[in-house]
Amino acid sequence: MQPLVSIITPMYNNVNVIEKTIKSVLSQTYSNWELLLIDDASTDQINDVLKPYTDSDSRIKLLTHKKNKGAAEARNLGTKKALGNYIAFLDADDLWLPNKLQLQVAQLQSGITDISFGSYEWIDTNNKPLNIKVNALPQLLYKKQLKANYIGNLTGIYNAEKLGKIYTKDLKKRQDWLLWLEALNRSDQPAIGIQETLAYYRISEGSLSSNKTNLIKHNFNVYRKGLGFSSIKSFAYLLQFLFEHLLVKNRLIKPIV
Repeated sequence: MQPLVSIITPMYNNVNVIEKTIKSVLSQTYSNWELLLIDDASTDQINDVLKPYTDSDSRIKLLTHKKNKGAAEARNLGTKKALGNYIAFLDADDLWLPNKLQLQVAQLQSGITDISFGSYEWIDTNNKPLNIKVNALPQLLYKKQLKANYIGNLTGIYNAEKLGKIYTKDLKKRQDWLLWLEALNRSDQPAIGIQETLAYYRISEGSLSSNKTNLIKHNFNVYRKGLGFSSIKSFAYLLQFLFEHLLVKNRLIKPIV
């Protein structure tokens, strides 16, 4: 029997993009999945858009927060309710390519890793390709991940049967970095990166990717509040993060020619 993949999708006022996201899951060549849509108290009538999908496909399930709690709590609720052998994440404004799950499930079933991730490309708010690809590292260990977040959350999937369910702390941003750090900390194998494009990441003007000052602030909070490092140790790791971006991570972001 094929392993079940639980896909966790937090939503907050994403009525304009959520259908494309759902359709990218429905288009997967691997079919044994459940899609857990967590509505974090949206105010844009998103449930009216979701109803035809939840009514017609039992694999698509809607969970709701009565009050807005943020992405971390939404992902944690999805993780709590997940029934899958493997757990994956897809934000409400991102998209998967059709062979994404098939490639990663095969990789996880082979036993070479407990954590799979991959390359992804950027699109704008109108679904237009920006001709930028973020290349995945071939493999990734905890010590490397501690210096910078190398796992694009929209491509990450982990073996929950082996590692257990992973919950994250309620930071305003970068909770996904903490989650993948914990996954790598639990695993006795490196995460393996698939080099081909698995997904499309939507870039908006207000996105974290376009605001370097906020990026530094939120990364410091990962070390200080998320991992409990002292202020001095957090600052030291933040310097390593900046160095890592200059030497390694920025080189993984390549124009498509």
